[in-house]
Amino acid sequence: MANVIDLPHEKKFHHKRPFDQKIVTAEKAIAVINNNDTIATGGFVGTGFPEWLAINLEKRFQLTDSPRNLTLMYAAGQGDGGDRGLNHLGYEGLIKRVIGGHWALVPKLQKLALENKIQAYNFPQGVISHMYRDIAAKKSRTITRVGIGTFVDPRQDGGKINKVTTENMVDIITIDGSEYLSYKTFDIDIALLRGTTADTEGNITMEKEALTLEAQAIAMAVRNSGGKVIVQVERLAKSRTLNPKEVKIPGIMVDYVVVAEPQYHWQTFADFYNPALSGELKIPMNQIAPMALGVRKIISRRAALELEADSIVNLGIGMPEGVAQIAHEEKILEYLTLTAEPGVIGGMPCNGLNFGAAVNTDAIIDQPSQFDFYDGGGLDCAFLGMAQIDLKGNVNVSKFGTKLAGAGGFINISQNAKKVVFMGTFSAEGLTVDIHDDHIKIIKEGKTRKFIEQVEHITFSGFHAASQSKPILYVTERCVFQLSTDGLELIEIAPGIDLDKDIIRQMEFTPKISSKLKLMNRKIYSAGIMEIE
Repeated sequence: MANVIDLPHEKKFHHKRPFDQKIVTAEKAIAVINNNDTIATGGFVGTGFPEWLAINLEKRFQLTDSPRNLTLMYAAGQGDGGDRGLNHLGYEGLIKRVIGGHWALVPKLQKLALENKIQAYNFPQGVISHMYRDIAAKKSRTITRVGIGTFVDPRQDGGKINKVTTENMVDIITIDGSEYLSYKTFDIDIALLRGTTADTEGNITMEKEALTLEAQAIAMAVRNSGGKVIVQVERLAKSRTLNPKEVKIPGIMVDYVVVAEPQYHWQTFADFYNPALSGELKIPMNQIAPMALGVRKIISRRAALELEADSIVNLGIGMPEGVAQIAHEEKILEYLTLTAEPGVIGGMPCNGLNFGAAVNTDAIIDQPSQFDFYDGGGLDCAFLGMAQIDLKGNVNVSKFGTKLAGAGGFINISQNAKKVVFMGTFSAEGLTVDIHDDHIKIIKEGKTRKFIEQVEHITFSGFHAASQSKPILYVTERCVFQLSTDGLELIEIAPGIDLDKDIIRQMEFTPKISSKLKLMNRKIYSAGIMEIE
């Protein structure tokens, strides 16, 4: 019998983990970012954005000229249109490539893209939020119909928004006889995220956040890519004392926790902290003042006439935000469910730098789940803005002239809602009107025409929508169009408006005129409520 050597057993569990090894300074956390890394950031405008981490990344680059040549990926717009948010990263050399959902709030990145100093892509916000989940699951592609017929379609621009961006990241594929877009996925090295509370194991809760967004999906994608997850929080808790149902990012996915300086951990870019935004309390709705009678109210009122009881509605940023206020004034808000794409369901969506959040909301879900619902046709109606419109009913809100706004969630929403109402002034830059005696008069026309022969960027495909026979309206202060199989058709005109002088001559094309052209409801132009029933 062979001799058997009795070796001592290896001790696997004798090293006790340091109590707070994940709790580090912002400088130490940011130091793990290397040249050529791909980073993903969470946030919606300012909600959920890790401002303190972005500031420290900016500071490191300014002091050391590193890291360099980063690829930045983000879903929703993250900025204030000035210096905050992703504007901290708007440096040539720091950023090599951006794959973003919305660009309007990040002028410093916009400038780099428009000057061809970085590679730049604009993908639909919902697609990017779903790409995080696919990256986590090691799927090589995100496959969806979202973007077909728009500038994201590879038969147009493939989402590329400048000349130095040459790599094709979107392909057309056919499944069961139907066309789909196939978006390439890739590993992500660094996640910059935010929560409210962290325990010393790295478990993250979001009780004071207005949105949960795609933080968990990003963390999972980066973890499974072999990268590092860094989370900015407001406060610390003892190990494993957090309610497990409230943990939004499990500690197994978190590498570093940074406690932010309070002035860089505002709940949104407008409010330091408002418990009504995080669902911790409900506020009396009588605190909301009525909207002044003007162009914005007129357009919002006409759009609101398309609301139906028990419908589920999305409101876009800008002009469409007014529909919520009209619904409140008309006392019909309780009969609707208003939503916003980052995950709020019910209540009254906010505007301005609080856009994306809501007061008195019924539920706050993760952004990828909200887009699952939207993409599957869950919206009865969507109200969205419009910057350019052409004869075919195409709409551009993403890129015009020297402006790079980006699509945000516009493509997901407009392509999949059962009904879409586009809203905007008839002309831009300097439009002046007079409203009295239930009429409207154009005093001064805007310098920029919005109804043009061909839009510069197709963010909404009129042809694609017409092929589905979806009801599509285009609401302005002076008239209403609908999408027909022949393109744009004028169906309503405001009292006081001259068809030829105020409409036809102000367009670069002649629309089809309905044989049943109607006068817009005079109550839209009057003081007091309309008494929508």
